[in-house]
Amino acid sequence: MKNARIWFKKDFECRYISHLDLNRTMLRALHKAKIPVWHTEGFNPHPFATFPLPLSLGFRGVNECMDVKLIDDDFSFEELISRMNSCLPRGIQLFDVTEPIMKAGKIAYADFTAHISGEKIPSGRICRELDELLSREKIELEKKSKKGLKTVDIKPGIKRFEIKEMFDYAQLDIILSAGSSDNVNPNLLMNALCDLSGIEYDIDITRNDLYNSDMELFR
Repeated sequence: MKNARIWFKKDFECRYISHLDLNRTMLRALHKAKIPVWHTEGFNPHPFATFPLPLSLGFRGVNECMDVKLIDDDFSFEELISRMNSCLPRGIQLFDVTEPIMKAGKIAYADFTAHISGEKIPSGRICRELDELLSREKIELEKKSKKGLKTVDIKPGIKRFEIKEMFDYAQLDIILSAGSSDNVNPNLLMNALCDLSGIEYDIDITRNDLYNSDMELFR
């Protein structure tokens, strides 16, 4: 038995399916493609598959991954990619399979790119508003928790950022805390930007990569 980390992209209409639906899609593709994946034991066996850090609804993901266990040590990763892609929609396509190096618990940061635009709103204005927001000593927002709404300061969760003025949109490249212990969703930051400007901007977010606490790529 060998561990496999399956790398895929989530884009197009598949950006808008929930993590639960993504899980179902992947499990069905594993079954249809006849991948020799290990199944859980018990009354209702099912293919074992885990996602190190689920992607938020509506986000594009260019380096997403899923972990499985293969019961056939000789089954090639190239064959897995070919079979799976023939059973998946265009918005979910595999591009690599590797043996896991890091455990999911090592994830500490996530790298995002956000494109922000508004009808007849100059990109320079959006950049200035972003800079004003991100330059604050504190960025306090109300965040939902199991106990209800609570006020949190997300500024400590911002590792670094870069703002770029494009022709008709502002681009924000930002690295935020991620993982089970501390997680800053970029949607919170975008909500704060809209509150600051009083404008509902059009926002497109892509998650590029994950890192451990030493800023090493999650692999």
